[in-house]
Amino acid sequence: RKLSTTMVCSDCCNLRHSNSLHQDLGGSLGRDAATGRGVLFGTEALLNEYGKSIAGQRFVVQGFGNVGSWAAQLISENGGKIVAVSDITGAIKNSKGINIPSLINHAKENGGIKGFNGGNAIDPNSILVEDCDILIPAALGGVINRENANDIKAKFIVEGANHPTDPEADEILSNKGVVILPDIYANSGGVTVSYFEWVQNIQGFMWEEDKVKAELKNYMTKGFKNVKEMCKTHNCDLRMGAFTLGVNRVARATLLRGWEA
Repeated sequence: RKLSTTMVCSDCCNLRHSNSLHQDLGGSLGRDAATGRGVLFGTEALLNEYGKSIAGQRFVVQGFGNVGSWAAQLISENGGKIVAVSDITGAIKNSKGINIPSLINHAKENGGIKGFNGGNAIDPNSILVEDCDILIPAALGGVINRENANDIKAKFIVEGANHPTDPEADEILSNKGVVILPDIYANSGGVTVSYFEWVQNIQGFMWEEDKVKAELKNYMTKGFKNVKEMCKTHNCDLRMGAFTLGVNRVARATLLRGWEA
């Protein structure tokens, strides 16, 4: 199997790849932003269910690597207000909204967000409980747990990282009425565009970046609707709906291909 050019680093690293690498070796335009863009599209789909949009919502982003920085940039471009951000070097807060392009430049030049003068420095351990409408954990797993779940103020959590919320916190947050968009769906933009990459490499035909973006939005929007239908069928939350949908699809494919025991 041809080695994907996107496998040189993880989605959560601080590198933003240039499109020229993909053009020279195969791959797909738009892959570097894909996971963060998927977070944007997933958040849009979720908010639409509640009659809301990205514009005017206050966001907190934990993690400012590939996923967090792209998500923050794209959300900001769509009218969302990023009020707090953290990475391994520190955390900053600005209730009026952080200038994300300036923060990205600062992080590139200084190896992290520490020292950025467009916000006040805060304790990184407080980032998850800062006042906001939407919390995006886009760093490590297990960061939302029974120790901090009760203090979370966000109305929505969009899981940009893998498994950032543990089961005990899930139950606490559910009882509080917090809606969680699960990682199995929310951060699937990257692997979706990796699928597009595979398709393009087989065809020997590279799509324009606008087509990649449009196809990703289509997949993310359709995927959310499918998850919601599963939730209605089984009267469950989004996490269980996503897992049920995924397992059902694998089981059906296994039967249709004659792989059952």
